[in-house]
Amino acid sequence: MKPAENLMAAFSVDHVQRLTQLSKSQLKYWDRTGFFSPSYPTDEPFGSSPRFYSFRDIVGLRILGMLRVQNNVPLQHLRKVAEQLSINQPEHWARTKLYVLNRRVIFQEPGTGKPQEIVGGQYVIGIPLKVVIDDTRRDVDAMRQRTDDQVGHVEQSRSIARNKPVVAGTRIPVRLVQQLHEDGYDIDRIRSEYPDLAEADIMAAINGYAAAA
Repeated sequence: MKPAENLMAAFSVDHVQRLTQLSKSQLKYWDRTGFFSPSYPTDEPFGSSPRFYSFRDIVGLRILGMLRVQNNVPLQHLRKVAEQLSINQPEHWARTKLYVLNRRVIFQEPGTGKPQEIVGGQYVIGIPLKVVIDDTRRDVDAMRQRTDDQVGHVEQSRSIARNKPVVAGTRIPVRLVQQLHEDGYDIDRIRSEYPDLAEADIMAAINGYAAAA
């Protein structure tokens, strides 16, 4: 996996909170109990090291948040639904069309096109949740938009990369850009690894922040 693919596909807990409106304690509980864990886990307990989620995780968590918070679906029922869907489709939350009826979850049965209640087997008419994927992609893109005054600068924040210098408006550590430069990568090649970076960003990382080396 390329460095850029790894970084750009990973979302911190802070990002997850912004994109899903789920609390950190909710994420911690779901992770600790094995109900929903990030795609990029660590061996350390939640809170002692960074936890990173994939885009698919974000979609799944938004769906779960909708079912749990907005539609008041009991967690016990969601657990049963997750177990059943994991048998039918490994990537169940992001790729299955979900419906809700009277606080119960329904999915579109594969091969029939007819929504079926997972636990009870009753056929119903529901509203597909596929739009969550498109909404999530839109919100992620909006979150990643950088302002003009961020281009060509670096920044530090305790909530980003453990306070290590990063290219402003991104989560890309300055040190990673410097390492590529030290390995002989020119600007074009560095941009192929990090497509979101402008030439000014790379120059700032290489020349304008020597203290990070």
